[in-house]
Amino acid sequence: MASVRQPAVAGTFYSADASELDSTVAAHLDSPLAWDIAAKALVVPHAGHVYSGAIAGTAYASVRHLAAEIKRVVLLGPAHRVAFKGIAVPSADAHATPLGDIPVDWQGVAGALALPQVHINDAAFENEHSLEVNLPFLQRALGEFALVPLLVGDARPEGVEQVLRKLWGGPETLIVISTDLSHFHDYDAAQKLDASATRAIETFNVEGLSGELACGFRPLSGLLRAAQRLDLRPTTLDVRNSGDTAGDKSRVVGYGSYAFEYSGAARTPEKYRESLLDIAQQSIRHGIKTGACPNIEVLSFPHPMRTHRRTFVSVHTGGKLRGCVGSLAPNNPLIADVVQNAYRAAFEDKRFKPLTEADLADTDISVSVLSTPRAMTFRNEADLVAQLQPDTDGLILQDGKKRGIFLPIVWEQISEPREFLRHLKNKAGLPLDHWSDGIKVWRYTTESFGDKFAAAPDA
Repeated sequence: MASVRQPAVAGTFYSADASELDSTVAAHLDSPLAWDIAAKALVVPHAGHVYSGAIAGTAYASVRHLAAEIKRVVLLGPAHRVAFKGIAVPSADAHATPLGDIPVDWQGVAGALALPQVHINDAAFENEHSLEVNLPFLQRALGEFALVPLLVGDARPEGVEQVLRKLWGGPETLIVISTDLSHFHDYDAAQKLDASATRAIETFNVEGLSGELACGFRPLSGLLRAAQRLDLRPTTLDVRNSGDTAGDKSRVVGYGSYAFEYSGAARTPEKYRESLLDIAQQSIRHGIKTGACPNIEVLSFPHPMRTHRRTFVSVHTGGKLRGCVGSLAPNNPLIADVVQNAYRAAFEDKRFKPLTEADLADTDISVSVLSTPRAMTFRNEADLVAQLQPDTDGLILQDGKKRGIFLPIVWEQISEPREFLRHLKNKAGLPLDHWSDGIKVWRYTTESFGDKFAAAPDA
């Protein structure tokens, strides 16, 4: 007879009544902050639905369009009730909620159990809420799927990463990490701590995470390691705390939702693209009038536009490059980085004269959002050339103190890989035929979008 793990927190963390639960979850999924994201992984909170349901709902709403594709969910969360070493799975064949039973993917569980850090531990699941509170959201968002439930105890990030890589799968598998952020601080202190956690997530800073910032820092750290290796791009969807939802502000818990998508397919929503291009143009107009880069209120923009990113801004006048400046490290929120790089491209690229008001009518502006650069390994120059992907790869080449950068758009002018590399060496200040064992190369992809300069508001 099949064994079913019964709900432990129905009636406390969420309604035990199926109709009421279905209604409240549906309301949380109807999030104005969500858009369709080709997410491979989500990070979601796990408090009572009245507290964190809206934040979780935004993440789950973003993958509803993938319901026909996703057949398995690998769900990891921290163990709150039972202390143990490693990672636990239950022996149950299904997990029940008031909305129905979810079958366990025993093939996936068996694969995890083949690793020495994973073991069956039913006691750890008995009263645990970190996975359970997310199940109704998954049921409502995805419909039918199989579950691989994993509770993370005292486990190393690399051990969690190993399990994730084992279960990673393809588009049929969604990875979900369940974690709350800071716990039991006053509202202002919590906001600062949650901002630190968010930046660590956005920049893959595993060392910057701790139990003070996120109760699920262990499974979260494993995801960050895997996501960086596999070239995923994180986006912050929503960050709030219980003081913003259903609690008072004297002692709050922080919640965040984040989506990870493959960098090569990642796409900024059209409304945010338009906003970024508009404010890039405003930055340049402000520079023409005042000679200075404008200051912006970063916190006035939605969380996706505040996610830390690497960007380049390019300016073309009369179809010819007039400036291109960017950031190779995600040191700034996306919106701030675009504002700064637009100003610098227009006025501080030493290769060109500064833009003037007269230039704007014939000027185009484009924004490129970079993936995390990944070091390439190669035996020699011929091997490096053979690995290049025209129209896809952006490259960073460095030899000693000399460095050159090409965006993928350069392939439009230099389509042959060997010539592409020769010209990149030249840009770095090296001879075209230069080669040394000290050369280092990183590749990256970009999401690029642009438009012509709009007429001045008072025109």
